[in-house]
Amino acid sequence: MSQAKFITLEGTEGVGKSTQCSMLATAIEKEFSVDAQVTREPGGTLLGESIRSILLDPNIPAMDGAAELLLMFAVRAEHLAKVIKSALADDRWVICDRFTDATYAYQGGGRGLEKKIISELETIVQKGFIPDLTVLLDLDVGVALKRVAKRGEADRFEQERREFFERVRATYLQLAAAYPERIVLVDAAPAVDVVHRAVMDAVRERL
Repeated sequence: MSQAKFITLEGTEGVGKSTQCSMLATAIEKEFSVDAQVTREPGGTLLGESIRSILLDPNIPAMDGAAELLLMFAVRAEHLAKVIKSALADDRWVICDRFTDATYAYQGGGRGLEKKIISELETIVQKGFIPDLTVLLDLDVGVALKRVAKRGEADRFEQERREFFERVRATYLQLAAAYPERIVLVDAAPAVDVVHRAVMDAVRERL
């Protein structure tokens, strides 16, 4: 545990990523005696949070797919430069609610943008930088959307049709199959504490 780790949590809306990020950070600080920082995408910086508010604004429903993709990578570039890499350099673990896998899932699978274009932007912005571990919280889309509906007013992404989220989930599962050395699949259906234990098991086993 001498080197700080970068862990990302992924999944569709309603799988409990934010809750699990917070629980994971608390648990690894206690168990591994390390400092951990929770952040998110889109967001994580002043610029990123400003762009996040645009990306999630339900009053902007018809954003061009390429514009959305470029905004996501603009947020990521700033996030890496100002938060993620500096935290890791200071020996703080970073727990991030979504990262580049979400771009492949949402803008690639959901919006139908070419994987090649996303990959090119990933190379430009990340220069080979990837998470040490990604936990994919997987849940039936119908169940996930019922959870989302209980939150109240839906943001721009949450207003998408079920078919959109089915494509997003399918892409996530394809990524998990393609990168099993990095991505661990965790069932998000059980109770929060059960899911947390599975997430911690993945961290212990892989890191």
